[in-house]
Amino acid sequence: MNFSSSTAAPQRKPTTQRMDVARELLLAPFGLDESHLARALADIRAHQVDDADLYFQYTRSEGWSLEEGIVKTGSFSIDQGVGVRAVSGEKTAFAYSDDISEASLLDAARTVRSIASAAQSGRVRVAPRKIASSRSLYPGIDPIASLDSTAKVQLLERVEQLARAKDPRVAQVMAGLASEYDVVLVARADGTLAADVRPLVRLSLTVIAEQNGRREMGSAGGGGRFGLAYFDDAQIAQYVDEAVNAALVNLESRPAPAGEMTVVLGPGWPGVLLHEAVGHGLEGDFNRKGSSAFSGRIGQRVAARGVTVLDDGTIADRRGSLNVDDEGHASQRNVLIEDGILKGYIQDALNARLMGVAPTGNGRRESYAHIPMPRMTNTYMLGGDKDPQEIVASIKKGLYATNFGGGQVDITSGKFVFSASEAYWVENGKILYPVKGATIVGSGPESLKKISMIGNDMRLDSGVGTCGKEGQSVPVGVGQPTLRIDGLTVGGTA
Repeated sequence: MNFSSSTAAPQRKPTTQRMDVARELLLAPFGLDESHLARALADIRAHQVDDADLYFQYTRSEGWSLEEGIVKTGSFSIDQGVGVRAVSGEKTAFAYSDDISEASLLDAARTVRSIASAAQSGRVRVAPRKIASSRSLYPGIDPIASLDSTAKVQLLERVEQLARAKDPRVAQVMAGLASEYDVVLVARADGTLAADVRPLVRLSLTVIAEQNGRREMGSAGGGGRFGLAYFDDAQIAQYVDEAVNAALVNLESRPAPAGEMTVVLGPGWPGVLLHEAVGHGLEGDFNRKGSSAFSGRIGQRVAARGVTVLDDGTIADRRGSLNVDDEGHASQRNVLIEDGILKGYIQDALNARLMGVAPTGNGRRESYAHIPMPRMTNTYMLGGDKDPQEIVASIKKGLYATNFGGGQVDITSGKFVFSASEAYWVENGKILYPVKGATIVGSGPESLKKISMIGNDMRLDSGVGTCGKEGQSVPVGVGQPTLRIDGLTVGGTA
């Protein structure tokens, strides 16, 4: 029998490890410790504020891109800084600096506290320090260091070679590899300290195929919160297959019919329509202000039976997942719509306080130079009991859309417009031919009610999503099963 030495060093918990990394990168090099953070927060709280926080961030990112058979560009950047926020009622005062120092910190603190009147008492009690609870959803690694530069270039070259070998009609290949190492430290006015170490990688591929003078495009890719070793030969081959096949399908496409019709959405990435048409409308700020089509409808039926929509930041390794959000709250699995009934909204701290509910772990910001707001993480619909083939076979005349490009939504009305990048015309349950130029137009709340069949093939996207809101971009995930939606408007070219 073997026994370990009693003098072996104890294993540090992941939460402690992340906090140590954040201190080493964001405080120690600048002569700061937690007493300086407490002083800055006390300076803010010398005025009457409802909330305040400090958000330190260190981000190292790298990108490589290939075009015309050559790795043409490589980029590397380091950014770091601190954002200081004070909240009084609905008002937010915010200052940030890329100079992390005691002087900058205190200057920013005194600037933002002007949002509120001075407190009656000349003394401010310092809140006791507490380490926030957090999750352990991904490794705290630096993905940039997980492959050397030569291997990264070779990876992109392999993508290009595989794509060109796949079909002689492949005329152009563009590929990109991006890695990011992000470390954040949050200090809140209530004494809470939270930290996270966030790896993020993405491989993207676009193929242009040409035939008889016609050129069409197909794209694929993926990633998540892990190292670059994820992109092994099998994963690369899958992306190549998807991108080349999409381009070749589009070479055979015909103009899309227009009008009101049945639309079946494929699983996975088509969930981006759910994200835009429904997810944004369930964010707390829009609902607090009454500007969402879902405002004031908690407990009401907003979707067909069987429709359950979640926003879940707790899925391991996913692009949209977070151990803690950008306000120091642990991420959560939030049920937004359950069996068609609206259950809740996604919240940051400010909107949760004003609406009298708890934060949901959805306070997110693009960087230290931005204020947090309620944002989605991984938003998806649960699967149902229908075979996907049965759903497609149920179409008398309609569209089967398996991939989407861009789209947009009007939050107040819920109306959305989306372009399908891969879609097929179906008659009497048979897929007849691919179509091009299909634009799906509808209302998020109305389309939820028109869902008539839900597949048993729920799938998350491959890890490519980025969400924009009020000028801020954050990584997100989407997903859904195959869905049949009756009576959507399709704008076509035929």
